[in-house]
Amino acid sequence: MSLFYLKEKLEARIEELGKYRFSKIVELSDWLVVEDETKEAKYPPKDFSSAATFSVGDTWKGRDFYLWVKKEIEMPDVDDLYLYLNFGHTGGGYNSGFESLMFINGKPYQGVDSNHKEVKIADEFRGKKVEVALKLWSGLEGGGPEQTQVHQFKQAELSQMMVPVDELFYYADAINKTVKELGQDNPIQYKLSHVLNHAINQINWIEPGSQTFYTSVAKAVSELSEGIAAIPKDEMITVTAVGHTHIDVAWLWRLKHTREKAARSFSTVLRLMEEYPEYIFLQTQPQLYKYIKEDYPEIYAKIKERVAEGRWEADGSMWLEADCNIPSGESLTRQILHGAKFIKEEFNQDIHYLWLPDVFGYSWALPQILTKSGIDTFMTTKISWNQFNRMPHDTFKWKGMDGSEVLTHFITTPEPGKENSWESNWYYTYNGELEPETVLGVYNAYRDKNINDELLISYGFGDGGGGVNRDMLEKRRKLDKIPGLPKVQTGKAVDYFDRLQETFKNTDEYVHTWDGELYLEYHRGTYTSQAYVKKANRQSELLLRQLEILFSLMEMKGQEAYPKVEIFNMWETVLRNQFHDIIPGSSIKEVYQDHRIEMEGLFKEAQSLLAPLQSVGDSQTVCNFANWQRSILAELPFLLDNQVYVDEAGEVIEIYANGEVLYGLISNVPALGQKMIHVTEKQEMAQIPTVAVVDSNQIETDFYLIQWNKSGQLTSVFDKELKREVLSGTGNVLQLFEDKPMNFDAWDIDIYYQEKFQELAAQEIIVKPANALYQCVEFIYRFGESTIKQEMRLYPHTRRIDFVTDIDWQERQQLLKAKFDVAVRATYATYDIQYGNVRRANNWNTSWEMAKFETVAHQWMDMSQRDFGVSILNDSKYGCDVKDQTMRLSLLKGAIHPDPTADMGQHHFTYSLYPHRGDFIEGKTIQEAWEINEKPLVLNGSIGTLPQITTTQDATIVIDTIKKAEDGNGWIIRAHEYAGTDQMVDLTIEGLTWWRETDLLERNIGEVKDKQPSLTFAPYEIKTIRFGK
Repeated sequence: MSLFYLKEKLEARIEELGKYRFSKIVELSDWLVVEDETKEAKYPPKDFSSAATFSVGDTWKGRDFYLWVKKEIEMPDVDDLYLYLNFGHTGGGYNSGFESLMFINGKPYQGVDSNHKEVKIADEFRGKKVEVALKLWSGLEGGGPEQTQVHQFKQAELSQMMVPVDELFYYADAINKTVKELGQDNPIQYKLSHVLNHAINQINWIEPGSQTFYTSVAKAVSELSEGIAAIPKDEMITVTAVGHTHIDVAWLWRLKHTREKAARSFSTVLRLMEEYPEYIFLQTQPQLYKYIKEDYPEIYAKIKERVAEGRWEADGSMWLEADCNIPSGESLTRQILHGAKFIKEEFNQDIHYLWLPDVFGYSWALPQILTKSGIDTFMTTKISWNQFNRMPHDTFKWKGMDGSEVLTHFITTPEPGKENSWESNWYYTYNGELEPETVLGVYNAYRDKNINDELLISYGFGDGGGGVNRDMLEKRRKLDKIPGLPKVQTGKAVDYFDRLQETFKNTDEYVHTWDGELYLEYHRGTYTSQAYVKKANRQSELLLRQLEILFSLMEMKGQEAYPKVEIFNMWETVLRNQFHDIIPGSSIKEVYQDHRIEMEGLFKEAQSLLAPLQSVGDSQTVCNFANWQRSILAELPFLLDNQVYVDEAGEVIEIYANGEVLYGLISNVPALGQKMIHVTEKQEMAQIPTVAVVDSNQIETDFYLIQWNKSGQLTSVFDKELKREVLSGTGNVLQLFEDKPMNFDAWDIDIYYQEKFQELAAQEIIVKPANALYQCVEFIYRFGESTIKQEMRLYPHTRRIDFVTDIDWQERQQLLKAKFDVAVRATYATYDIQYGNVRRANNWNTSWEMAKFETVAHQWMDMSQRDFGVSILNDSKYGCDVKDQTMRLSLLKGAIHPDPTADMGQHHFTYSLYPHRGDFIEGKTIQEAWEINEKPLVLNGSIGTLPQITTTQDATIVIDTIKKAEDGNGWIIRAHEYAGTDQMVDLTIEGLTWWRETDLLERNIGEVKDKQPSLTFAPYEIKTIRFGK
């Protein structure tokens, strides 16, 4: 404490000074108001004849409620004219509450909200009468039960900014906060305090607001500027500040609201750029640009102008900031392909870096996807949210599963405030504020100071948009001048990353390499929440793959034009719904209502594309789009009692109708080919083969002897072929855990969830009548308000054991898992991920391994020893855990926030137990998982013989796509190696006359060749080629 209370005095004077930044000219009390009942109008209505009066002091309220307010205003002819408006309260992060877009003479002008109350009136309107209108939105409650939003119209006035007061206020405030941050051991803080105190003492407070007052303030500004300039600023640290607004494409608001948020935020950016010529703004996510292009072409035109002059940065790579746990490898590639295509076509810009600040973990496939897209830098902040372990470095090389490397940088901006000091809390933010605390904190938190002394801050309000305000831009100017602080310069992220690349390339210091996935030790519930979204994503990804391959082959044959635009737009729907708050299941209920409509529309669009290929007749074409031969259990049209299906060789197809679906087993469908089956008259009653021998608590097939207890839990699965027990304890135990996370209900599963659970017991166990395709035992569970009906199916044609599950799920804050104790000794399990697989320890030897108590897998997870292994397969699930010998698949979660009704209702899914010889490669786990994931495409009639595409037999590659090239020149084939081996793979493509290799953006990187392709794959490598006829 100072003897003269200097700190307290300066704070009080600065706060009082802020009240005189504006001199009121006139109050604007009475406005006209009409409700927008459509909630869709983008521009002010022309007819206000039915309008009511809306006055300062009035209250307005609603939920997702829109008002148009309007007033004709005679603008004074004065300098520095501002319109000051306060219509309501905007919640933190723009996650709830009021927002608005202001128009002048019918044109969008600026966003107005709690952080943007000051609107500078352009000189072109001085001395003129103008029409000011605002589209007011009440906002939503920010998740949870619906709540009416209540706002008050508090203020509307025209004012003149008193420039010297404004200048002194921001300068003094920045210096005073700097003094606090530097601390008593830094001599600069004493010089700053002295200069500031001397300047403040020049103010004549006898009559605040008088000319004498303003003259004294101008003198204070001059003395303060001179005093600060006299103190040397020799800081070695530089902070590059780029304006930004993080706009979640959907979260606590719907997609339609996001369109509006983007319009408000971008209007504000453009307005502030006129006032601050040094202001540089970064916006990623081309999806937002497309919305603006469609909704407000005049805003979009101005954005393009700013991009062209280098003040608006359009980059970041992906179509939107996608989740990186759930989407397939091909989806992540398309995110970048669609994003790069839009930015190039619309702005004539290339992409340079991946910007994903807020995504809940990063796949080990990403480094290769990035490098093969020409991207060498990756930025995030989210890994700082880890619960248990802090990453050892903030700038490092990230090595992918194939060995590709990208320079990775964590923005280390702290959240300002006493509770968020960098000593006690290492959370970083992408919604930075420009304060002495943050520009010092971004460096103090940074862990690679021995190499790099330039840091990046992205600043601006965000989550729900909002962006930079005038306060931040003024503070940036002041902070850059203050001794004791880093240099604070404006700049583009791409230029910063270029300098960072050079710094780390040229250093002789050790540069750390992280070889593995960037697992987020948080938000583990996002692998499971909102099960329908996960299922629709898996199905749509596979469906689009089918469509692309089918129509490519048809076009190669010259039979059917490739529906390029339609498929591209369908991909865009899938990519949009992979946003990092949609697909993880962390949005409000309305988002998922919209999602269901979009995805059902996509599936209908797919059927309309296939309709021209369907013909009338008694034959069916069963397509196999895997690059290996398959025996396919397909859904077929129903037959008459005296009919059967036969294949091309006249062999009768085994079928079974369960009342809703007719299944048929079509054997030996060739790779990337098809097989015709025909309806014919039944010659004689076929004998149903014996699939299994069943007793009251056991079932025996050619593969297994399976036993269960009275609760329906499997107590033994004896593998007759391998002569060994599969289980070390019990299997298919349905466990119901109490799931009450500490913070984020839909997002999180906390480690203590395992302390409290119950094992469900089947009330009914029913052995179903035998059929030709499988033997079925049904288990029925009733608990709480929910019911599970589950069929355990065993087949004669495969070793896979399916659990076909129907659930009426009504539980809240409960987590349902299926548990298998397996007789395998291993220290790791292998998990299916994008373009390959990853091993994770199944022990808790260290805190890093313990933190992965819930992880993500796609179609399968596997635990194997050298001679034997067990895989758990699934058709729509992602969350799982493996510890010691226990493998568990997460089935459903019952979150209550932000959607109180999350996952309630009917669910249908399948998971499988798959014991096998050897590891997952020898056991063909990938091929077996494909059978429950890709719904076979069955077409009425014949589509003729399609061009053959074959690969080296037993090559450990998966063909990810065959599609029309984006530029229309030929077709694209992409494949990846999955076994971790070097190998040469020969491709034979019927009718091929030329081919060349490309990157993932379909840019040519190899010479044109005229022989059939022979490709050398490194372990886990992705290869892409373009070919033509």
